[in-house]
Amino acid sequence: MNTMVSGGETAHRKLIDIPENVFRTLSVKAAAMGTSLKKLIEEILIREAEEMDDAEVYKYLVASRPEGKVMLSEKEQDEFERKMGLGKYR
Repeated sequence: MNTMVSGGETAHRKLIDIPENVFRTLSVKAAAMGTSLKKLIEEILIREAEEMDDAEVYKYLVASRPEGKVMLSEKEQDEFERKMGLGKYR
């Protein structure tokens, strides 16, 4: 099910299982911060997504979707890998 969030973005719902000790710990942290557990978890996930850098995303896509590499010329791919410190430029 999709919902709308601030800024007109579409949000997706996902049912997740959380170990009891994690649930308890985060519940206490949320209460101490004066927020709900749901809001705290959303903020943690948003922050994690924002902190992912392009090199991580590219590394994942190259490993899982290698056909995407075809869209770049060899020169473009080499320049990108050099800039991101990937492949032979590690």
